Amino acid sequence: MPARKAACVIGWPIGHSRSPLIHNYWIKLHGLDAEYRREAVSPEHFSDFITHLVERGYVGANVTVPHKETALAMSEPDDRARAVGAANTLWLDGGRLRSTNTDVEGFIGNLDATAPGWDRGLRCAFVLGAGGAARAVLFGLLERGVGRILLANRTAERAAALRTQFGDRVQPVRWGDLDALMPEAGLLVNTTSLGMAGQPPLTIDISHLPANAVVNDLVYVPLETALLAAARSRGLRTVDGLGMLLHQAVGGFERWFGMRPQVTEALRALVEADLISKKS
Repeated sequence: MPARKAACVIGWPIGHSRSPLIHNYWIKLHGLDAEYRREAVSPEHFSDFITHLVERGYVGANVTVPHKETALAMSEPDDRARAVGAANTLWLDGGRLRSTNTDVEGFIGNLDATAPGWDRGLRCAFVLGAGGAARAVLFGLLERGVGRILLANRTAERAAALRTQFGDRVQPVRWGDLDALMPEAGLLVNTTSLGMAGQPPLTIDISHLPANAVVNDLVYVPLETALLAAARSRGLRTVDGLGMLLHQAVGGFERWFGMRPQVTEALRALVEADLISKKS
């Protein structure tokens, strides 16, 4: 009989992760002989942990803060992981430890599912923030063929560095110019932590966005941020961050367990209920 397959999420700390809830839901739904666990691993022990994944009984793992850059360096990353500069999904392939960054497909998959046709005729997107999440968003938008991406960040140097990395279709702009540039954007994406519970608010005026614009906030605590509430009050299509969390889990599950799961309303309701019950 084949050995029971196991995967895990590795982080420090890790108690907040919803990944076990998502993956064990799919495992139960499909009747698999498998398990997904949390592993709290400190930075000084991370390298040893992933070097011995097989001995620990794992076929792969998700990786979260603060290990994503180390995971990239210790594995064979694909183009997405290299472009984002971080790996969040590891899997063993004939003795090789390979990696990707599923935030890219999570971001695009969430948009496709929640706002179908969002990229039809899209000439310009507006991205707020220049951190790791922004790199995943930029890669996804460029891969989808968006011709022009305006990138605003409080620290101009970080935005300029992403233009150097991703090319001239990424155009850094000053935060103070947001209002004047809003009419050009058919898609607005917030990749910052502004507006998240416990963080400062995101104070921008979206009244100048086109009437057909889509607004996507990667924050999912709270589920309806002030940005999304403002967009809905204008009748704009909105996409929250919880969907990205769910869709980014698909790629890892498929690589570890050999089947591609679906993001359903039942799964979303399960994770929503958990978020509300813990209020974090």
